Amino acid sequence: MWCYRGGSISTEPRINDRIRVPEVRLVGPSGEQVGIVPLAKALELAQEYDLDLVEVAASARPPVCKLMDYGKFKYESAMKAREARKNQAHTVIKEMKLRPKIDPHDYDTKKGHVVRFLKQGDKVKITIMFRGREQSRPELGYRLLQRLASDVEDLGFIESNPKQDGRNMIMVLGPHKKKTEAMAEAREAQAARKAERQGVALTDDEAPSEETVEVEATEVTEVEVTEAAAEEAPAQEPNTEA
Repeated sequence: MWCYRGGSISTEPRINDRIRVPEVRLVGPSGEQVGIVPLAKALELAQEYDLDLVEVAASARPPVCKLMDYGKFKYESAMKAREARKNQAHTVIKEMKLRPKIDPHDYDTKKGHVVRFLKQGDKVKITIMFRGREQSRPELGYRLLQRLASDVEDLGFIESNPKQDGRNMIMVLGPHKKKTEAMAEAREAQAARKAERQGVALTDDEAPSEETVEVEATEVTEVEVTEAAAEEAPAQEPNTEA
């Protein structure tokens, strides 16, 4: 009876002495086709070029192997995967809750959050919460949702029309801008702000302030006046009184 005892299955390609086939289809360091050669010959060439023999297509017959710097290859692959994850857009649904008789100031605050979410490329779920007798006036929630959708129509659109869900009324707004575009613009804006701050700091360091210049001029003037007074003053006679 076969029994799996755990452990992770390696997804790393076989390299150098781990390759266990009599012959391989060899690809050179620059991608040139060398042809089918014995494994010993391929390993000899790898040692001659100071590279690794890496199995890139194990299912082929014979397996395809390439001469490369495997350490450098792994590093570059990891960097590409990291960059791909960085640019990957995850769809996020934010939620904003309102009351049918919301205060104008609170409405402006909530609307500001919705605007920020849509600018970031996220969807926004708007929930109107009814309490007590408010449940008999669903038109209040519907009008509030329509008003909010109209106020942010330049940034988003109604993806899911208002619908009653128990004591709540729900509407979903979708952004006009894709998440990837919003992320790219945010990175550009951040880089611009950083460059601007560095430019301002450099200017402040290079240019002396007016206050410093005035202080230096004042000190020079006082020194000149003191020296001039010393030259013009008559020499004092020595005191001969006993």
